[in-house]
Amino acid sequence: MAENQRQGPLISAGVLMGAGLGGFVDGIVFHQILQWHHMLSSYTPPYDLVNLKVNMFWDGIFHAAVWVMVVVGLGLLWRAGQRRDVPWSGRTFLGSLMAGWGLFNLVEGLIDHEWLGLHHVNEYTNHHTAWDMAFLAFGAAMLLGGWGFIRAGRKDSSFPRV
Repeated sequence: MAENQRQGPLISAGVLMGAGLGGFVDGIVFHQILQWHHMLSSYTPPYDLVNLKVNMFWDGIFHAAVWVMVVVGLGLLWRAGQRRDVPWSGRTFLGSLMAGWGLFNLVEGLIDHEWLGLHHVNEYTNHHTAWDMAFLAFGAAMLLGGWGFIRAGRKDSSFPRV
């Protein structure tokens, strides 16, 4: 990568969008489709309508937060695309998306699943730890794979036309 090239703006946009998209996958797949957990399902088990409504409210707050991440990431991507010193690299952007998703899994998994115990990946099994560790392992793999793509993207030097 030439001295006057900066990957940072593209990486920042991709990481933020990746974290938001990873949050959407978590919310849509685990909260809504599989219904394995909700944001507060360890504290407020959704076994009656009132508790389910409480969990759905906090799931909605969660979805709003990850939506904001994606929108801010899109704004950063737009700004990065207008800069002449930012090489436009599919590998860097894909790696950033992967790293962001992996970072989401690691942060959400450690804080919500392990430290605060708000919920576990699969609340309907006695093997919470195995599911939680798989979630963290997937996050670590995404983060490392993303880092590899970002490093490979250093060789890219295509610039967007302004």
